[in-house]
Amino acid sequence: MKLDVRKIATGLEEVRHDGGPPLAKPILKGWIGVVVKNPFAGRYVEDVTPMMEPLKPLGLEISQRLIAALGGADRIETYGKGAIVGGAGEIEHSALWHVPGGYAMREALGKALAIVPSAVKMGTFGTLLDIPLHHKDACYVRSHFDAVTAMMADAPRADEIAFFLAMATGGRPHARMGGLTVEQISNWDGQR
Repeated sequence: MKLDVRKIATGLEEVRHDGGPPLAKPILKGWIGVVVKNPFAGRYVEDVTPMMEPLKPLGLEISQRLIAALGGADRIETYGKGAIVGGAGEIEHSALWHVPGGYAMREALGKALAIVPSAVKMGTFGTLLDIPLHHKDACYVRSHFDAVTAMMADAPRADEIAFFLAMATGGRPHARMGGLTVEQISNWDGQR
């Protein structure tokens, strides 16, 4: 199966503070999205999994682009993924991104042990997607529970899917609610 990619877009934020004291080093948060034609739009197809294979190199390509935009793999602390399926598709088509998106980020980042959080929905032009973020090595690091909002003004069309990846160089700017800290990660099991 060959993919028809219409566009790729990237969004970046530089967070210098969140109402508290200025950070010594701003936190960078970003997302990258790729819009592809949905070959299953408008009809029910029992086996949609063949689309996952061509998505894998695309997932790796956009992972590497986002990592570069955020300053390199050694700076990335959080990640997440998501998808918006156009109206002629079905929500199950968003699940095509779980392996190609999640495993691509893990491969590109090296040691990334935690499950990749995800958000999916049906939508149309300009639909906002809040992509959850958490620490890439230990999902219980409470200071890194966050989100980034992604959208494309002209996507997805009814017969498209917009797939997204998101990453950040830190957690919330002034986290102070306790819980497991980055320095306390010890199990290296993706959780603690």
